[in-house]
Amino acid sequence: MGWISFIAIYFVLWWLVLFAVLPFGLRTQDDDGDVTLGTTASAPRGPHMARAILWTTLVTSALIAIYYWGTQVMGYSFRDLPLFVPAELAA
Repeated sequence: MGWISFIAIYFVLWWLVLFAVLPFGLRTQDDDGDVTLGTTASAPRGPHMARAILWTTLVTSALIAIYYWGTQVMGYSFRDLPLFVPAELAA
């Protein structure tokens, strides 16, 4: 796998993980009981993007390390999926 492919996979995976991580730890204005005039009650209480970006980078780095280990070190590919998926689930 070349570096450009590695960076492309990391980039796509980072965005997928970001959207999965965003809801965790989110406090809404309704949760705090202090809704600012002109906003909805479900609006976030304050910014939490720095924490979300940090967790996204950590999780993505761990997932890409597992991917790299499985594909480059162990030599697995998509052709090896039948080894891991039972035959009754594949049909």
